[in-house]
Amino acid sequence: MKTSFKMVAMLLGIGIFPVCAHAQKKVVIEDEEPNSIMFVSRDKAGDEIIRIMNDRSQMRFHDPNAPRFLLTDQKGKFALGIGGYVRATAEYDFNGIVDDVDFYPALIGQPGKGNFAKNQFQMDITTSTLFLKLVGRTKHLGDFVVYTAGNFRGDGKTFELQNAYAQFLGFTIGYSYGSFMDLAALPATIDFAGPNGSAFYRTTQLSYLYSGLKNWKFGIAAEMPSVDGTTTDKVSISTQRMPDFAASAQYNWNKNSHIRLAAIIRSMTYSSDVYQKAYSTTGFGLQASTTFTVTPKWQVFGQLNYGKGIGQFLNDLSNLNVDLVPNPEKEGRMQTLPMLGWYAGLQYNICKNVFVSGTYSLSRLYSEHNYPSDNPDAYRKGQYLVANMFWNVTSNLQVGAEYLRGWRTDFNDATRHANRMNLLVQYSF
Repeated sequence: MKTSFKMVAMLLGIGIFPVCAHAQKKVVIEDEEPNSIMFVSRDKAGDEIIRIMNDRSQMRFHDPNAPRFLLTDQKGKFALGIGGYVRATAEYDFNGIVDDVDFYPALIGQPGKGNFAKNQFQMDITTSTLFLKLVGRTKHLGDFVVYTAGNFRGDGKTFELQNAYAQFLGFTIGYSYGSFMDLAALPATIDFAGPNGSAFYRTTQLSYLYSGLKNWKFGIAAEMPSVDGTTTDKVSISTQRMPDFAASAQYNWNKNSHIRLAAIIRSMTYSSDVYQKAYSTTGFGLQASTTFTVTPKWQVFGQLNYGKGIGQFLNDLSNLNVDLVPNPEKEGRMQTLPMLGWYAGLQYNICKNVFVSGTYSLSRLYSEHNYPSDNPDAYRKGQYLVANMFWNVTSNLQVGAEYLRGWRTDFNDATRHANRMNLLVQYSF
């Protein structure tokens, strides 16, 4: 390890020396705060555009900051921001492998089944993001936002839509994060997926957020249903009859502190070849989440999720197709299983540009009606532990390092684990 540090220091020294030797011959362009928007207009419209463009209340840690480049109309009433980031990560798994570029305990491989390696090196650039953000404030629509963003997580590293929505008068119409989520309560991670016990999903929706009361926000939503299930030759997932309905209430006592309660209910339809008909079963989810400042340097994050048939929304369980599963005690019928997910995290701000954080998370699937009677090595519980450090070198350049450990426990109590080191370099524009 000492040798590695010496080599890194030597390489840095070699790279810095020529720069220092010829610095007097170069012109250095200062770039201290490129993402601080400066907008010139003939009235207060510019101030409103800056406020709306900088708003991150409905964004998570991995979402881009305010754009660096702006285009405006002739009257300065609307502005189109163009931005994003280039995000490169290096990942090294040891003493166990997660079969994905993101760290999901459910995907920790079982030794001796096709892959006997215990180590793995990966590099990833696919989370690099581009976005367009049109903002304005009108007499009839209030704060108006049209936002489109995508990254390269499509098949074969193709461009894939992540967000596409319009917001006005409290309404959101389009494709974005679901309402059974608390974006502001998600902790910072290099791992793009984040804690396995968190609620995380995107969906097409019509939602409404009311913020007319001091310190309070209330939301309702109708969302496009998406049902995953473990099927057999006798049961299959059918077309869905009803949207998912979500509701939330949030209380803020300062800019960085809130508590939020949310619920979702869904009617899930499946077909039975045994009875030659379609059935619907009800799923539901309950959520409590919070983030708050203990002191100016300490921030707490936490979330608890419980429900039945909500595997689609829970970060780790979404890989397992467990919204609906067969009922071993009733041939030709399916059921929803109870499931739990939670996390707790802590962040310490060492200084203005450097912070460290740590989070522990757990997700669990419970058995009912003798499920899974024919698959004892099916996933029962996953644990996720992360510790990291981030350094905002400039307002545009961020680097970070991270350690992850995951455990997977099956219904037969067999446990396997994996470890991962992550390194991050991200440049925003």
